[in-house]
Parts: sequence; C-alpha cells; structure tokens
Amino acid sequence: QVRLVESGGGLVQPGGSLRLSCAASDIIFSIYTMSWYRQAPGKQRELVASIGSSGGTNYADSAKGRFTISRDNAKKMVYLQMNSLKPEDTAAYYCNALYMGRAYWGQGTQVTVSS
Repeated sequence: QVRLVESGGGLVQPGGSLRLSCAASDIIFSIYTMSWYRQAPGKQRELVASIGSSGGTNYADSAKGRFTISRDNAKKMVYLQMNSLKPEDTAAYYCNALYMGRAYWGQGTQVTVSS
C-alpha cells in the first residue's frame, strides 16, 4: 500500500520556523508531483506549495518568500521549510503525491503558531 507519513509539526511562536517532512513508500517517487496542503478548522483545504518531478516549484501567495519546498528522490522525501511563521499559518498540513490522476494523501501533521 502507498503510504505518505508527515512529521515535524508542532507549536511555534510567531516569527519562528518549522520543517515538515513527508516520507513516501511504495511509489516511484521521482515521477510524482509532491505538494503540501493545509486545512484549518472550518476552512477549505488549500495548496501551500508543490514541486514537480523536474524540480519546478509553485507556491501560494501566502507562502512565497517564507516557505521552501524541496525533495530528495533518493530518500523518497519531501520537505517544507517554513520560516517567519504567522498565526494564520496554523493548520493541519498534509502531504500529497500526484501522477496522472493518481493521488495519495498523508495523515496530516498539526502546525500551531501562537504566542
């Protein structure tokens, strides 16, 4: 079974940093577009950042300049480095793998930004 497992969430003060990790199994990782989504209670799930099989990246406007998505194909890992965190970044963050209509989701990791 394909599995995506996120880690790295936690409680951080405004202005702080976190690095989220997503470990993939049972997929040819290098061909998948990998993305991070987030969802706050009562709100729609939204795309935060994505990275394609060739390394091209896209970011939500809210993430540009603060977040960096990266991948390590040898380790089948994708990361989201989050800097200058704001309270509005508080959400459950989900890892997503997508290739030709096939999509897989992780279980989510909670990020809380609060003083």
